[in-house]
Amino acid sequence: MKRLILPLLLVLLVAGAWYAFRLYTRKVPSVTEMKTDASLSSITLITAFEKDSASANKNYLGKILEVSGTIKSIDTATGSVSLGDAASTSSVRCSIDSAFVKTIETLNPGGFIAIKGACTGYLPDETGLGLGSDVVMNRCIINKK
Repeated sequence: MKRLILPLLLVLLVAGAWYAFRLYTRKVPSVTEMKTDASLSSITLITAFEKDSASANKNYLGKILEVSGTIKSIDTATGSVSLGDAASTSSVRCSIDSAFVKTIETLNPGGFIAIKGACTGYLPDETGLGLGSDVVMNRCIINKK
């Protein structure tokens, strides 16, 4: 019995190390390869979260969305693009995937664009100061059609 314990422990240790290595070196799939769960306008997405955030969380949170709309602002330093109505303080904040950051340099505020990414949250305007609420999307890419 004692002869069996040491080899068994060694096999378990090697298997655990191999699994840990595979987990550590795995590649995160690009959003370009993922199936789009929903396509909608930025105004529709913002309105859904402002009206009923619990229902919108169920429908959109953690999903891959293609959001189209007017570009409100572009921040090349942080690699983000905001979409929404220029007259509104609310927006969809899209953090562009680091592999695609160069593509936002050609964009202009006021232009129309479609962005695909993962919906990761909602930041409501809880202050009541009219600062606007934001829907947050990460790992975004500019979707060329």
